[in-house]
Amino acid sequence: MPVVVVANPKGGVGKSTLSTNVAGYYASQGHPVILGDVDPQKSAHLWLSLRPATVAPIGRWDTDVDALAKPPKGTTHAVLDTPAGLHGGALKDVLKMADKVIVPLQPSIFDIYATQAFLDKLREHRHAAGVQVGIVGMRIDERTRSADQLHHFVEGLGLPVLGYVRDTQNYVHLAAQGLSVFDVGATTRVARDLEQWQSICQWLDA
Repeated sequence: MPVVVVANPKGGVGKSTLSTNVAGYYASQGHPVILGDVDPQKSAHLWLSLRPATVAPIGRWDTDVDALAKPPKGTTHAVLDTPAGLHGGALKDVLKMADKVIVPLQPSIFDIYATQAFLDKLREHRHAAGVQVGIVGMRIDERTRSADQLHHFVEGLGLPVLGYVRDTQNYVHLAAQGLSVFDVGATTRVARDLEQWQSICQWLDA
C-alpha cells in the first residue's frame, strides 16, 4: 500500500492543500484511501469533516506524530499531512513509513532557503531507504521573478519537480466545502488546475 507523506519544515507552504488534493485524486480513481493528519492544527482532518457524502469517500487515519500507527487494513492508499518543524526522531519515524514524499515549496527566497537542509536530508534518506521524493511548486505565478528563483533553485537539487500549482482561489473555495479539484469534474473552472496536476498524478501512480 503506497503511503504518501507531504512534508516541509516551513509552515504555510501548502502542505494541507497538497495532502487533501492527493487524497482527493486517489478517491476519484476509486481507491479506498485514508487521510492522516499529524499537524496540531488538524487542517486536513477539518477538511475531511466538511466533505459531503455525495463525493468519493476518504477515510480518516487517526495517528499521532509521537506515536505513529500503521494505516488500518481495508485501505489501499494512505496520505499523511505533517506539521511545520518536523525534524529529529519524529521525521525519521515518518520517513520510515513513507513510500513517497512530496515537498511543497513556494517561490519565496525565505521558503527556498528554509527548506534547503530538509531537502538535503531527504536526498540522503532516498538513497538509503529507496523512498521516492518529489517537489511541487505551490502558488506559482509563472510571470514573476520569484517563480524564476524557484525554477533556478530546483534545477540544482537532484530531485524531480513533479509540477507547479498555480495561485488560485479555487483551492480556497473548494477546501471550505471539503472538496478537491478532482471532485467537481473537468469544468472550465478547474480545467487549468487539473492540467497542472497531470504530471503529479502520473508520479503518484508510478
